[in-house]
Amino acid sequence: MPSVNGTFKIVRRIMRKNSIKNTRINGEVQKVLAEIIRKEIKDPRISPWTSVVAVEVAPDLKSCKAWISVLGGEDACKKTIEGLNSAMGYIRRQLAHTINLRNTPEIKFLMDQSIAYGVDMSHKIDEVMAQDRENARLRGDEAEALDEEFDDEAFDGDDAEEDDAEDEQ
Repeated sequence: MPSVNGTFKIVRRIMRKNSIKNTRINGEVQKVLAEIIRKEIKDPRISPWTSVVAVEVAPDLKSCKAWISVLGGEDACKKTIEGLNSAMGYIRRQLAHTINLRNTPEIKFLMDQSIAYGVDMSHKIDEVMAQDRENARLRGDEAEALDEEFDDEAFDGDDAEEDDAEDEQ
């Protein structure tokens, strides 16, 4: 393809970051990484409660970020990252054998705190709801407290089993 000044430009097709192909590669790498970590790595530093939350492979397939979540304390997270970094060569080799890519990406493991954050926020919401119920009882606003308790019981699912039994008869 000639350019304005008469020289030739080399046009290369590069996979875009948000393309369908890149999305499929991200999903496949995530699935294979999870399998390798769960079934094949025997390092005692890696927690059995490790999951691969997300993977982002660069468009040139040379690098990859893998977000890892570990159920446990900060110490378990650090040890798991150390174990995964130690097993990097094995993980890349297994990834190359499983997925046929032009390049096997260099993997960088990052801790994902979103699951722990979600659990923490859920606990805080439960504490606030319990405090609100207690405050309503102390104010003498029993109608509001009973109404809130009724709403909480509706989500338990205990009445659903009784309703199913009545429907069958």
